[in-house]
Amino acid sequence: MKLKSEKIKYLDGDVTLQGYCAWDENIKDKRPAVLVAPDAAGCTERVRKKANQLAELGYLAFAIDMYGNGKCATTRAERAALYQPFMDNRAMLAQRINAAFVALKKIPLVDTARMAAIGFCFGGLCALDLARNGADIRGVVSFHGLLVAPEPAPTAAIKSKVLALHGFDDPMVPPDQVLSFAKEMTDKKVDWQVQVYGNIMHAFTNPEANDRAFGTVYDRTADQRSWVAMKDFFNEVFA
Repeated sequence: MKLKSEKIKYLDGDVTLQGYCAWDENIKDKRPAVLVAPDAAGCTERVRKKANQLAELGYLAFAIDMYGNGKCATTRAERAALYQPFMDNRAMLAQRINAAFVALKKIPLVDTARMAAIGFCFGGLCALDLARNGADIRGVVSFHGLLVAPEPAPTAAIKSKVLALHGFDDPMVPPDQVLSFAKEMTDKKVDWQVQVYGNIMHAFTNPEANDRAFGTVYDRTADQRSWVAMKDFFNEVFA
């Protein structure tokens, strides 16, 4: 393979955003595309690495910017200051994630009939909200994502299949929230799955997560299992 990457600027209203696009240059045809929504830290090197890994699988990957001008956070307080306004205003979140989706569709190498989204932590919520608002995508994968639905609930039909990958001991997404999510997906007649990993906490794909008191702990096995689950899911939805 020959990995190619570039930064792509796009807009949400008057906010300039800077995404990261990665693809295999040896593939000449249009290919399936995956939107990558980062955790609350923003579009960091760790997220760009995930995009590269997706490109190695033959997809065009677009790691998105939720905060503007590629802004990232390095401390817990900075992360909260950046993502909390979107948690408080889910309509603003939906508009921001949709701006990335529109930008993705404009990339010439993208097969717009075969698109999906993944997200990590806060990004999992972003990817799910893209589906909740009726985006024409094949699948959504949430890695240890927040699952709580917006209020009021969007009225659009969910067109994509949904896979949520969850740690049972995640204090940020307790079992009752998982059950509410399952009911939401069932009521909307979605083809949905939840895979639950025992003895696993939040942020299990993030090698930098090591704060058991806060509930964020990396787990290599869950990280690998969840990536395999995503690959199997995409093999199905892009078939």
